[in-house]
Amino acid sequence: LPTASGLAEMGAHWIHGPSPGNPVFCLATRYGLLGPEAAREENQQVEAGGHAPLPSITYGSSGRALSPKVVNEAHNLFDTLLASARAFWGAKEPPAPSVGQYLRAEIARRVPALGEGEEDARRLQLAILSACLKLECCISGTHSMDLVALEPFGEYISLPGLDCTFPGGYSSLPDRMFSALPEGIVLLNKAVRTIRWRGLFREEGEDARDFPVRVECEDGDTFLADHVIVTVPLGFLKERHQDFFQPPLPERKAEAICRLGFGTNNKIFLEFEQPFWEPQQQLLEVVWEDESPLEEPSTDLEASWFKKLIGFVVLQPPEQHGHVLCGFIAGKESEYMETLSDAEVLGTMTRVLRTLTGNPHLPAPRSVLRSRWHSAPYTRGSYSYVAVGSSGDDIDALAQPLPEDPKDPRPLQLLFAGEATHRTFYSTTHGALLSGWREAERLNQLFTAPGSE
Repeated sequence: LPTASGLAEMGAHWIHGPSPGNPVFCLATRYGLLGPEAAREENQQVEAGGHAPLPSITYGSSGRALSPKVVNEAHNLFDTLLASARAFWGAKEPPAPSVGQYLRAEIARRVPALGEGEEDARRLQLAILSACLKLECCISGTHSMDLVALEPFGEYISLPGLDCTFPGGYSSLPDRMFSALPEGIVLLNKAVRTIRWRGLFREEGEDARDFPVRVECEDGDTFLADHVIVTVPLGFLKERHQDFFQPPLPERKAEAICRLGFGTNNKIFLEFEQPFWEPQQQLLEVVWEDESPLEEPSTDLEASWFKKLIGFVVLQPPEQHGHVLCGFIAGKESEYMETLSDAEVLGTMTRVLRTLTGNPHLPAPRSVLRSRWHSAPYTRGSYSYVAVGSSGDDIDALAQPLPEDPKDPRPLQLLFAGEATHRTFYSTTHGALLSGWREAERLNQLFTAPGSE
């Protein structure tokens, strides 16, 4: 951001579940990259269920702060229903195909129609539950919870620990890991056009031999290899796998790529001259009071894209970041936001904040910065989820190395890693890290096996 001294994380934000079972947390601790709070043992034992419980204020669209008691009651109900949605893993006949359909049916049952005098309270409760569903869309990286399969939902594992951030930015971790490697071994900004496998590619020179894999880059450079670990995002694979791999991937893997879900979760950073929020507030939540999970949402993106915004996290500490809010928005609305100009996004955010605070003179942010994960050609979204019609078996199929025939004389030509290949930690950095270690270990085993070259 132009005037703040701090960092804006365009990608991964938190270590989710910073505790001994999280390899990202363990590495960050070993390298001394975290603040003192994260190291406290009691923080590592908190069962947060994947949500960072931050001191918050909830603004309603009528321009007022909503009663914390009413907000907490609705949140607690939603958390209870969400926890119950995890109980159908392995069920032969789950009550609904998707998490969204199940939650809406439960909400309809638990929030019955009330008498005339209490109807306003019911409307508000439904509006807060609607906001909870949007937050869950951000967490799951999906446009709608109706797209997330109910039966496998409970297979995802949330680690204990209060979510924490890297004071020096998430990139301080890979930077530290890179520093252990020999100079010049990592090539960046080297886009790959095609990976040719199951081939016989002859290298040049006196001691030339054949390689089964040739990696062809967009700038014309080529690399011959025995093994390639592919870690590109699932969104890229969905769009490009047919021409990216030659020969094309086997049908089972191609179908897994097609069935698994991959959505967009973007950030909108707003920097202010002065904060309009209180120093203790770390989360500003947004509730549109005319919305209900029991009614169809608007499909007019131009008119209402901003209503998908779940609110803003206050970047901490202000001494480092300046006065910066980080908004989160998922799904089609998030993708529409990417097509707008900075000025349009800043103008809309200013109007939204003036509406929510009830202050028509609230100063506009001095600058805006946002991620555009859907338009980025090598990501095409943010992270994966298990979609309706899919299951954890598809994650395992995606992770399966090629060629599939174990009797093939040259096994493990293509190996696959990345968050979408980890069955219980998909959508996380620790899932991505573990999947990379898994494939490295697979190669280690190959080279240390009896009879290996």
